[in-house]
Amino acid sequence: MNIFEQRKEKEMKIAQSMSKIKYLLAVGSGKGGVGKSTVSANLAISLAKLGFRVGLADVDIYGPSVPTLFNIENEEVVGQEIDGKLSFHPIERFGIKLMSIGFFVDSTKALMWRGPMASNTVIQMLSETLWGELDYLIFDMPPGTGDIQLTLSHDFKLSGAVFVSTPQQLAVSDVRRAVNMFKNEGVNVPVLGLVENMAYFTPKELPNNKYYLFGKGGTENLAKELDIELLEQIPISEDISEANDSGNPISLIVDSLEGNSFLSLARKINEKLNNNIK
Repeated sequence: MNIFEQRKEKEMKIAQSMSKIKYLLAVGSGKGGVGKSTVSANLAISLAKLGFRVGLADVDIYGPSVPTLFNIENEEVVGQEIDGKLSFHPIERFGIKLMSIGFFVDSTKALMWRGPMASNTVIQMLSETLWGELDYLIFDMPPGTGDIQLTLSHDFKLSGAVFVSTPQQLAVSDVRRAVNMFKNEGVNVPVLGLVENMAYFTPKELPNNKYYLFGKGGTENLAKELDIELLEQIPISEDISEANDSGNPISLIVDSLEGNSFLSLARKINEKLNNNIK
């Protein structure tokens, strides 16, 4: 099989695997540690609470977090041979279909893969997963502007991207580069907006108070500079950290401050996509 035939086969596999999915949504960040995976997980749960069929693909190949966030680190992925080819059933939790590179690698060892190997692994995982019919498939991206971002934007027809930042200037500077990459005419993926995570702290005994532990206005100013929307400001809280560690994301808690913020984010993203991202 020559290179053109290989390329055609890959395109067909991707198209077939994504054929029953309405929206492909990337959640990215400029740097690690800003809570991108937390936002991805809670956005998936919030969209499911709104009645949508949702999948979450963890393509953060060097730091997969979905198995921990959903307490499925010890789950085994079930394979099925279809037409002589092996496919995989996603693991379902809280009504969401989940797949992660973390299911296929040793979590105690560092991955030492060059770009092409990492990209091909992501394509293989996504195209060999039996996603079925979904309204949303969310990609929890690696931080930065590397090979995985280029691969997904080039080989998959992304409906849009959301970028997560914290208020600090360092995080804002990094997310600026990530947004500009996706807005580049060579990539040209619609950027739906920014999410500011760890935006403020509100004590439970003082629900009307906001304390800006990491500064204020950084992400809001960047949104204005780039002419995109600041979709939501997610508060920082001990409850989010405890929920992450327990494998029960905060959005499962009814009427929590944090859960309501994620639900608001889900509504805004759905409205943008259904209104062709105006």
